Amino acid sequence: MISTIQPLEKDIGFIVRRLLPSRLLRCIGPFVFFDHMGPATFEPETCAGDVRPHPHIGLATVTYLFSGAMMHRDSLGIEKRIEPEAINLMTAGHGVTHSERIPDDIRKSGSVLEGIQTWLALPPDQVEHSPHFEHYPTEQLPMVELVCASVRVLIGHAFGVTSPVKTASPTLYVDLQLEAGARLTLARQTAVEHGLYLAQGDVHIQMDESAEPLAIETHQMVCLQRQGQPLSDDVIISSTDGARLMWFGGDALPEQPRLNWNFVAYSQQRIEQARQDWANDLFEPVPNEHERIPLPD
Repeated sequence: MISTIQPLEKDIGFIVRRLLPSRLLRCIGPFVFFDHMGPATFEPETCAGDVRPHPHIGLATVTYLFSGAMMHRDSLGIEKRIEPEAINLMTAGHGVTHSERIPDDIRKSGSVLEGIQTWLALPPDQVEHSPHFEHYPTEQLPMVELVCASVRVLIGHAFGVTSPVKTASPTLYVDLQLEAGARLTLARQTAVEHGLYLAQGDVHIQMDESAEPLAIETHQMVCLQRQGQPLSDDVIISSTDGARLMWFGGDALPEQPRLNWNFVAYSQQRIEQARQDWANDLFEPVPNEHERIPLPD
């Protein structure tokens, strides 16, 4: 079964296309949130594109840039510049605060910012663990060069290589860059839920050799699933003019989490506690930051 998800565009100082959660589907494996940021440029001497300090619980943020750069700061005292094709993984646990800002040199040079930010819901037995942060530069993430494609394995195991990125539950996350005329097979996986997001270009998808190819439009996401069972067949993707896709997924969550603003939890009571904690300024602050995003209604 293939479900197609259309993006919901929002302007937060630059265009963001939100794919998860959607009305059609709340999550794919542990991925409960999926945003495509940009492409965008920012005027010098402005704050356009900056995301002021805000809180999280019960999730891990994964930031992956195609181009540009962002500056991450959090309440753990971490300050890290995010460069293209590196992985920034912040595990919120019982609570963390962070900001994401556009560096001055990116504004002044007119460099284009573009990338993907996702949230991974933590399993119920890990949501109240202590927050922590890991950064994996691009040279640590395995790259596979194929005849028709370049593949970077960001999380999990694929194409014979394994990423060093550690996550709370089995997760797959792969950056696929297809050349014009490419045809590539995504091998069957044991995890139940998988998705493909077409960030750039054109692609056709076949669940097996005998199936009719399905054309996917740029900025669409597809969920690949066979009645709640692991994929029993390879998935074949092809591109006429070239494409960039994110292949992602993992085991289904043991229970469906609740999402409210920046919070992920397994009870409404925990959500309400987090909202009150932020409203009452009880989260740890980000050092040297003097702004915050207020609690929404």
